[in-house]
Amino acid sequence: MRIIGLTGGIATGKSTVSNLFKANGFPVVDADVIARDVLKKGSGGWRKVVAAFGEHILLENGEVDRAKLYLVILLSASFLIGF
Repeated sequence: MRIIGLTGGIATGKSTVSNLFKANGFPVVDADVIARDVLKKGSGGWRKVVAAFGEHILLENGEVDRAKLYLVILLSASFLIGF
């Protein structure tokens, strides 16, 4: 069995290619779907992320603000490595 990884930036056609794979019977594992599932409000992943980064990364509805979480992680990493 061959395993193919599909990566790319925003608007590079990943979803289009993924849909073509699905339409032709290939199994597809979508990491974005898994990541959203892990961070669902009230889940174990959600609790761990909120405990680690604080409630300021939450939207008004209690879901994780993924864009804000990304910035917090990016800025923390940049600070730690001196950029």
